[in-house]
Amino acid sequence: MFCFTTFKRYPQGVLHKLISYVKAVLPIKVSVSVLKKYKDVEGAVKIEEVNGEELVKKFAEEMEEMLGRKMKSVKSLAEAAEDADLYHEYNETLEFDYYNSMLINTVDEDGNPVPLGGEFQLEENEHFSKLAVNTQQSNIQVPTNVYNRDPDIVNGVYMSEALNDIFIDNFQKDPTLTWQYFGSSTGFFRLYPGIQWIPDENGVVTFDCRNRNWYIQAATSPKDVIIVVDVSGSMKGLRLTIAKHTINTILDTLGENDFVNIIAYSDYVRYVEPCFKGTLVQADLDNREHFKLLVEELHVKGEGKVKNAMMESFKILNEGSLCNQAIMLITDGAMEDFQDVFEKFNWPERRVRVFTYLIGREMTFAENVKWIACNNKGYYTHISTLADVQENVMEYLHVLSRPMVINHDHDIIWTEAYMDSVLFNTQAQSLLLMTSVAMPVFSKKKETLSHGILLGVVGTDVALKELMRLAPRYKLGVHGYAYLITNNGYILSHPDLRPLYKEGKKLKPKPNYNSVDLSEVEWEDTEEKLRTAMVKGETGTLFLDVRTSVDKGTRVMFLRNDYFYTVINETPFSLGIVLSRGYGQYIFIGNVSVEEGLHDLLAPDLTIASEWTYCETDIDPAHRKLNQLQAVVRYLTGKEPDLECDVQLLQQTLFDAVVTAPMEAYWTALMLNTSGMDDGVETAFLGTRSGLMRFQSLFLSLPRSFLTSTDKENMFTLDHFPVWYRRAAEYPAGQFLYYMPRQETRGRGHTFTWQTHTHTHTHSNTHSPSQNTICAFFISNFPNHIYNWFLCLCLFLSYQDIDCYVIDNNGFVLISKQRNDVSSYPITRKHTENTAGVLFSLGFDSSAHKKKGDILQPCDTEYPSFVYEPSVKETNSIIKCGRCQKMFVVQQIPDSNLLMLVVQADCDCSRHPLLFWLFLLYCTVHNASVKCDRMRSQKIRRRPESCHSFHPQENADDCGGASFISLSTSLFFTCLTFAALVS
Repeated sequence: MFCFTTFKRYPQGVLHKLISYVKAVLPIKVSVSVLKKYKDVEGAVKIEEVNGEELVKKFAEEMEEMLGRKMKSVKSLAEAAEDADLYHEYNETLEFDYYNSMLINTVDEDGNPVPLGGEFQLEENEHFSKLAVNTQQSNIQVPTNVYNRDPDIVNGVYMSEALNDIFIDNFQKDPTLTWQYFGSSTGFFRLYPGIQWIPDENGVVTFDCRNRNWYIQAATSPKDVIIVVDVSGSMKGLRLTIAKHTINTILDTLGENDFVNIIAYSDYVRYVEPCFKGTLVQADLDNREHFKLLVEELHVKGEGKVKNAMMESFKILNEGSLCNQAIMLITDGAMEDFQDVFEKFNWPERRVRVFTYLIGREMTFAENVKWIACNNKGYYTHISTLADVQENVMEYLHVLSRPMVINHDHDIIWTEAYMDSVLFNTQAQSLLLMTSVAMPVFSKKKETLSHGILLGVVGTDVALKELMRLAPRYKLGVHGYAYLITNNGYILSHPDLRPLYKEGKKLKPKPNYNSVDLSEVEWEDTEEKLRTAMVKGETGTLFLDVRTSVDKGTRVMFLRNDYFYTVINETPFSLGIVLSRGYGQYIFIGNVSVEEGLHDLLAPDLTIASEWTYCETDIDPAHRKLNQLQAVVRYLTGKEPDLECDVQLLQQTLFDAVVTAPMEAYWTALMLNTSGMDDGVETAFLGTRSGLMRFQSLFLSLPRSFLTSTDKENMFTLDHFPVWYRRAAEYPAGQFLYYMPRQETRGRGHTFTWQTHTHTHTHSNTHSPSQNTICAFFISNFPNHIYNWFLCLCLFLSYQDIDCYVIDNNGFVLISKQRNDVSSYPITRKHTENTAGVLFSLGFDSSAHKKKGDILQPCDTEYPSFVYEPSVKETNSIIKCGRCQKMFVVQQIPDSNLLMLVVQADCDCSRHPLLFWLFLLYCTVHNASVKCDRMRSQKIRRRPESCHSFHPQENADDCGGASFISLSTSLFFTCLTFAALVS
């Protein structure tokens, strides 16, 4: 497919002159030139039908191979860490200087390196987002609340020095690896390559590797958790504050494979979210944040009676999964006779672990609280200050990991998508979506086997952008795309996923950017057949009629899409690809000699898609500074024969370069002989399916910078073909498409209009479209005298007061006598109300909306769009507005997507209800019952198969505090009597 584009100014004239410019000479000459060249090489052309089922399987196999290399690297790290620990003897007085990433390259007042600092070589590296790194050495990050000279830290750092060689070896074997790391259960974080860690504005490092999803998921199996919090009168003040912080910290340790609920108790039992009564809900980001808001509203009152709350918790868990189940009891004391609850619901199997958190400095009821944990295979901790919360909450993860550690089950886990900027607080942050693969590290020492000691977690990151390069855009067609989802139905990668929003001049992640469900972007899948099949890990195909938005959601296209999907083995991910019927069904393959193609590829007006992978430049560090065109040329000339290149894509690119080569000479001639060029043409450019673009400025200055790296909508990117290319592909062959590009920098009173001309060629051996659509674009700049001409034309058409417009097929104003009406937004509501049959509204696009000063909240947002019905050549009618009425006339401008609209302006309809309101924007409001139904509804999901909740060798005596407490009956009642006396 080829697309030609020019920018152009409309000259002075009248309406017939405007229409005549639709049949401008330039694009026709362009078409003839290219078609003539195409005829010369037509014998070397063939058209193949794309087999979607084979293609998705091929992509999935390549992704599986790539991800498999990452898993292999992580396994080697885990083995090395376990061996290093096995042969390391703990030394309480060990002294060892290491590179602390916060302190490296810093000196004291005397110019001497600070302790744990020293000189640490850093060099900017293209592969690591141009961040300054040390690829020969890892270094250590320690959270501010962890003492960096603690014996546990020093011994762990010393032991893990053995990972340095493994980091380097992994990177040499697989240069596409990014960050590799070891997160220790003691709190330190070893990162390769080493970097300078930047604290926040307060000089604090809050990052704790043990809070990260990759650590938590690798350390435990999926879990069902009931948090039970005491809100009796004794929990007032600081105790309640600590309790709330404890709940929030527990919630932060949960993920999408976990389920949760929160119960508060005093004299009676209540759910903090009544809608979730009697059930468990997925611990996804939305539910966790919702719980946190409700927890903040808790207040204390009455007497604490834990027995009923525990009974309610067991009833819920008895209907849950058969994997890890836990009750988290947060209280300042337990005074009742609660033993019979455990006898009835949990003994003797003790399937549900109970973790207890004693809040406050008072230790009167410590023995009771310990007894509950120790007799239910849990763990007891005492939290007297806010600073104690983090470390004490993390203990429960170590207990849950014991069966897995004892059995040495090294499950590999993959995380949901996340922003790497969360990890690195640096100016070089790339804001790329990532996924992590991680694996637990266990102690193999026989003397500690029954205790199941988790040493930490090793992992590496995978940029999803690099993974999606394995599904090249040119193989999927103009509207086709690939996407990835998790076992929970959440999107890992999708061209319609918009994870960022703008706050001022900064881009920030949306609160729920990594928990967007597939049904929210593939919303035509109303019965969720596609989502259900993919979540279950099935392989298959599905057909859907879809409406897709382009031009940042302002325009719509109707497509018929075939969906092909399959699972990526050894991962929780599923891959889907979309092929649109028509241009997505076939691929156009041409063949020319390397010599001829290389000659034309070196033309100064030519470039190729910078985000596409023509040649892999990230394997050899020597190639990382090459752009794609440089890499292609060096490969084809034999200067870099070891480059890995996509032969089929190079073949298409060379063919396109040869076929479009006449454009350079033609455009040069136009520049030298302006008399042969239509008045006002400024710039021309051409695009092909192979990502090739030719660009020629026909004047020294342009009204704005064009096709810049920031103007992604007009570029070939990893996610999509340019807007002008996609729209041209769906427009009738041989006609012209005008539209207003979205431009932030356009001056008032000026309009730039792109004009598209398409030509579809049918190959002699097939009746299918050949993907060789020729498109021509113009940009038009309307200065003052053109507006004056248009105003005169409107007045000439009627003696009455009228409004005149030239609009495109989506209702955007290209020309108006009111300059403020001309913009890259559709015509205002008062001008289009009742033009039924010509334009119709269509709601599409789900997004998040934020008013100034509001908290960013996800909501259902509707952007109705107008689409012109081309069968209507001319129409007129009456608009009734209360006590007055006015006439409008709409006429189609031949061979284009433009319409002339004339409306009487003497009747104001702006205050009356309207049939069409172009930018209706609202958040859906539900009544309480509907909202509750939506919150309780849980989509189909696939929980990880592995589960490690029990091992007969587990030492449950290690339950916190001093040691196992066997609470005798006499001691138990003594505690109760004492409790009654002090109360």
